Amino acid sequence: MSVSLYYKASRATPLSGTETADVERVVAAHMSSFPYRDEESLHLHGFADGDPEEIVAGSTKMPFDPGRALPVLAHVLDSVTALRRALPGAEWRVHMDDLDVPWDEEEGYALPGMRDADLIAELGGP
Repeated sequence: MSVSLYYKASRATPLSGTETADVERVVAAHMSSFPYRDEESLHLHGFADGDPEEIVAGSTKMPFDPGRALPVLAHVLDSVTALRRALPGAEWRVHMDDLDVPWDEEEGYALPGMRDADLIAELGGP
C-alpha cells in the first residue's frame, strides 16, 4: 500500500508571469537539491492549466523505504512551503492521504518528527 502527499492551491486570479517564474524557480531548486534520484519528487500536474481557479496542484508518492520517507517528506514539504509563500492569496490544501498537513506561519508545512535525525537513523535513513 502506498502513501502519497497531495498539494493544491486555488484562487480566483490566475498566475501572473512573475508568479509563474517563481513557481518554476522553486521547482528547479527542489529538483537540483532532491536527495534521491530514484524516488518520486515534487510533481506538479496542475500548473497554470485546467481548472481556472486551481493554480498549482501536484502529488508525490512516498518511498516504501521508511529511512527515505521522512527525508523525502521534509524536502517536498519545504518546497510546497516555498510555493505557498510565492503565491499570495491562494487557498492551499496539503494532505497525506486522509491526514491534513498543518500550516505554521514560521515553520511552514511540517509533520511531527519529520526532521528528527535519531528517528530517521533508526528507520535506516542517512
